[in-house]
Amino acid sequence: MTQRLHLVFGGELVDPSQNIFKNVDDIHIVGIFPNYAAAFDAWKAEAQRTVDNAHMRYYIAHLHRLRDEEAAASSTEELG
Repeated sequence: MTQRLHLVFGGELVDPSQNIFKNVDDIHIVGIFPNYAAAFDAWKAEAQRTVDNAHMRYYIAHLHRLRDEEAAASSTEELG
């Protein structure tokens, strides 16, 4: 079974109309989740927690889309 990992992260933006972080060192990594539903729940909790700051944004990155499952694995991926 293919695992579909998702990363939830966010931080303060320079301008709410753009996706440019004010300080990359301050990006909040919420976590990596095994499916979209769990990632969505975490994203929603953080978005609601920071709703009073219009410059704060949280995102869900689909980590599973960054990989080509048909391509050969690198030597570091085959350590198990």
